[in-house]
This record gives sequence, C-alpha cells and structure tokens, in this order.
Amino acid sequence: MPDMDGYTACRLLKANPATQDIPVIFLTGADADEERIMGLSIGGVDYVSKPFSPGELAARIQVHLNLAQRAQGSAQAAAALPAGDAAGGSPPESAYGTDPDAVTVAAVKRLIADNLASLPGLADIARNVGTYREKLSQVFREQTGMTVFSYIREARIRRGEELLRDTDIDVQDIALLIGFNNAGNFATAFRERLGVTPTAYRQAIQFKRSSLN
Repeated sequence: MPDMDGYTACRLLKANPATQDIPVIFLTGADADEERIMGLSIGGVDYVSKPFSPGELAARIQVHLNLAQRAQGSAQAAAALPAGDAAGGSPPESAYGTDPDAVTVAAVKRLIADNLASLPGLADIARNVGTYREKLSQVFREQTGMTVFSYIREARIRRGEELLRDTDIDVQDIALLIGFNNAGNFATAFRERLGVTPTAYRQAIQFKRSSLN
C-alpha cells in the first residue's frame, strides 16, 4: 500500500464510527504467527495468506459480510425499541460524526491501551495511525487537552488502579504489565496521582470489602 500499511488502515477503520463495523480481511504474503495475531488483535476478522484460492477468498468474504449484516440487523432492531429498552439507552456512536482528527485520536488511544507494556516512541505511534509526530501532537492536544505522553501516563495509572483493585497480581508484575521499569517507579507515579502507594491503595480496597462482608 503506497501511503500506509494494512495495520494502519485497519486501526483507522476501527476507530471511525462510520466504518468500525466493516469486516477487515488481511490478504498478505506474510505468514508469521505474530503478524496474524497483530492483524486480529487490532480488529481484523480473518487472515488469508498468499498464494490463495480466489474461490476460498470469495467464500470468506461472503461469510463475514453475512455476519456483519446479521449484526447490523440486530443493532437496528435494538435501536427501534422504545427509549430505555435498548441496552444503555444512548444513540449509536456513529450519530456523533466522523471528524478525521477525532478518528486519529481514537486510534491512538486504542493503540496505547493495547500496548501499555511496550509502547513505541511518539514517531512510531504516529506512523501506526497514518500521520507524523508533529501533526499527532497537535491534534491530540486539541482533541483531549493533553499531550500524548500525559495521556499515556494517565492510562498506565488507571490500568494499574484496575489491576490493584480487581486482581491479586503482585505490584512488581503490575508495574511491568503497564509499562513501568520497576515497582519503585510505579509507586512514585501512583502516589503522585492518587496520594497513596499501590500497596496502601490495595490494602484500603481489601479493608473496605472485608468491612462490607
């Protein structure tokens, strides 16, 4: 592809409310497991390796189009229910428009959430959503009021908070899972944001739960 690779195209399609339901099938000569996993993890529904049979490809396309049509039909039926009957009761996201900058930022947020443990640099993040570093920095601040790095820091702390609250994973392992080099760095950042250390936060949650039982 001349301007972006298939992964970038898929990320942007899935970040855009107007195109997020389109099934994406990767057609490629690459057959490495990690590339298949990458394509599926960012929203692809299938992966066809070259050389391929045109008949098989057509059959796969038809299968996924049928599945997408069924899903769309279910969504339309839910939207036709009286207010409050559909889950959530709010209008579909596609009703809010598809500003290109908003799509780019949504794609970045998803990329960050999926790669907290090993995020690439800002230039590579920008490349992965079809733009360049300076442009990404500008539109991200305009859309969120934050720099990309500030958002990453907040995302890591929020994920760390969830893992401390909902799992028994060791603090050191949580630190590594969300992209900190060690538990000390995680503790410092967590305390600056929430006013307590990760260990104290978990102990407070556990005490509150035991008090309710």
